[in-house]
Amino acid sequence: MTTVAASPAGLSMRAGWLLMGGIVLASLTEAIAGTVLSLGRGDIMGDTYATPDAFAWLDVGYTAFKLIGFAFAPWILARIQPRTALLAATLVMGAACALASATTQIDLLILLRAIQGLAGAILLVGGQVILFLAYPRPSQPLVQAIFAMGAVVAPATLAPMLHGWFLDNQSWTWIFFSVLPLSLAAAGLMLMSDLLASVEVESPRFDWIGFALLSMALFFVTYVLSQGSRWNWFEESRIVWLSLAGGTCLLLFIVQQRRVGGGTLFDLTVFRTDDFTFAFVVSFVAGAALFGSAYLIPAFAVSVLGFTPTDAGQLLLPSGALFAGALLLAAWLMQGRGLSPIATVPFGILLIMAAMWMLSGSSGESGAGDMMPAVLLRGLGLGFLFLSITLIAFNALPRAILASGIALFNIGRQLGGLIGVAGLQTAIDQQVAASQTVLGSALNPGAPAVAERLASTVSLLAGRGMDPGSTARAAAAMLGRAVRSEATVIAFDTAFMLVALLFVAAAPLIVGLKIALKRRRQRLDMAGAGA
Repeated sequence: MTTVAASPAGLSMRAGWLLMGGIVLASLTEAIAGTVLSLGRGDIMGDTYATPDAFAWLDVGYTAFKLIGFAFAPWILARIQPRTALLAATLVMGAACALASATTQIDLLILLRAIQGLAGAILLVGGQVILFLAYPRPSQPLVQAIFAMGAVVAPATLAPMLHGWFLDNQSWTWIFFSVLPLSLAAAGLMLMSDLLASVEVESPRFDWIGFALLSMALFFVTYVLSQGSRWNWFEESRIVWLSLAGGTCLLLFIVQQRRVGGGTLFDLTVFRTDDFTFAFVVSFVAGAALFGSAYLIPAFAVSVLGFTPTDAGQLLLPSGALFAGALLLAAWLMQGRGLSPIATVPFGILLIMAAMWMLSGSSGESGAGDMMPAVLLRGLGLGFLFLSITLIAFNALPRAILASGIALFNIGRQLGGLIGVAGLQTAIDQQVAASQTVLGSALNPGAPAVAERLASTVSLLAGRGMDPGSTARAAAAMLGRAVRSEATVIAFDTAFMLVALLFVAAAPLIVGLKIALKRRRQRLDMAGAGA
């Protein structure tokens, strides 16, 4: 047995706000560190002189060890005080980011990224566990809405803007360095809060074999999903072998858990709770939409519209206000008006679908003003969706298995995000190639429109002083770039539409799951009544 913080009665209002502020700032450190590669990829690669293969490990290392950290967190939180684990993880995150800001050695950066991922997972799970233990269930809508501002809103809206500003005005090293003062402030606020009372939580024996098998499976899966598109998936032998290795490790992990009786890493009885099972599946799909849209919008703005990193980051920032506003509105409706959390799930899904459908009509001439209504609508939908599925997932879980539920929930959302981004990257690559082929086949040099376009370009270039012998080649090259640009626009529009259609495809599964879970509960109730 071990003791963990739990008593709401022992938490004063001042201590509660200090604790809340510390946890939100801690989650913000993970948001900044976790999304640093979204806009800073080119700058970091240039300064470290890393090859694409070496640089890929910065992404793989962070994500894989974050997933492994989620698997490790329940056991850690059962062995030591959650606040102690949260403090340690927050300070480790700050130290790892500070060291990352002071080096350009790619090997050391890869190691530090792995440490950041591990610390980020533990502080996210530990912070949310503490909030559920420290506050009564009726207060959870507001509490979880505030927590989501650091854990979900910040990486989706605030972090890209911060990254863009640093990249345009300072350098990528400042992104990492900015985490250090935040981690120190978070630790200070948590230390200033009062000690909480304790309850006993079961501390299981750690299954090192199962943990090793699961860690390898998560590592292989992360590499395949994050790098598969770059290697054209199964046309590359390494992707084939790593996929087989990951599947084998996962199968052996399942066999191992059945042999030892389970419960040594995760308490899988969380899936006996219907609400958790339903929310887990919805979160998996929502993770694909959240991470996928967060990848698409800045990528489209930078690669197609020519936005600077700052402009691309600021494009998402206004949606953060609506995201936070929707969280607080949903919390007020649930906490103050008794609205069921599941009531806002369809509304959130419809808003996200509408936003992605609107973005699918973007063109190469679109600007921030053209995209803003859809971006704002996306933020509103995410706010209504994520608070609901969080409360559905955890409100009914017993405290003894809360850490396992939160860890598994985060693994599901992260894997959904990896699958979503990987699928969108592949769709864009394939659509660009297909559109270029179709558009290129229409560019017959003998066609009047093509000849007129080339002639006008040649005349323009000659008028600007270009050597007459080079104008024809330059005009053809410019026409080729225009074709590729248009093909890229078509590819991104297709990807936006795919995110919208994701929920259409998943809706029958979600509804069917809800019906199946309800019937299972009815059968169990009838069996219990008969006994």
